[in-house]
Amino acid sequence: MDGRLIYLMGPSGSGKDSLIDAAREPLRELNCSVMRRVITRSAESVGEDAIGVTPEEFEKRQRSGDFSLAWQANGLAYGIPMEMDEWLKTGRHVLVNGSRANLRQALERYPTLLPVLLTVKDEVLRERLLRRGRETIDQIDARLARNGLFKDRRSSDAPVHLIDNSGALTDAVNQLLDWVKINAIPDQT
Repeated sequence: MDGRLIYLMGPSGSGKDSLIDAAREPLRELNCSVMRRVITRSAESVGEDAIGVTPEEFEKRQRSGDFSLAWQANGLAYGIPMEMDEWLKTGRHVLVNGSRANLRQALERYPTLLPVLLTVKDEVLRERLLRRGRETIDQIDARLARNGLFKDRRSSDAPVHLIDNSGALTDAVNQLLDWVKINAIPDQT
């Protein structure tokens, strides 16, 4: 039996990296692994445990067919290594840090994927983005506006499970784990 792809999305600052880090071990106990993305951002960048490559290296890997999924967002290129397909074929479930804008492409390739949207109240998101200090106020406002547009169309591609990460991280982790047990691993309930 093939594993299930759990496609985690959410706006920058919603806490996807924190959620993934906190849930990594409990997910492993549920036969679910987290797939590291390849990103055209320095590996030393604060945040996600990703594989940092140059834009030239990314393009070379993409032309070679090294990615199951690939997309561009916020001036960066993102790729999910083909190794994910092997994991899924062996029955392992896989969680990826995906992109809201790439959900349709992901659904076309993986029609049984389980989309999860990590949400956060706008005022909490604004504060997190300000504290992070990576963007100007105008860039933050643009992110918040894009987030609002996505909320209006989130059900157009597939039913998306929502997890609110406006409060304690442990609450979001528990919501994710409970949802994975029910939807990816029904015999675990």
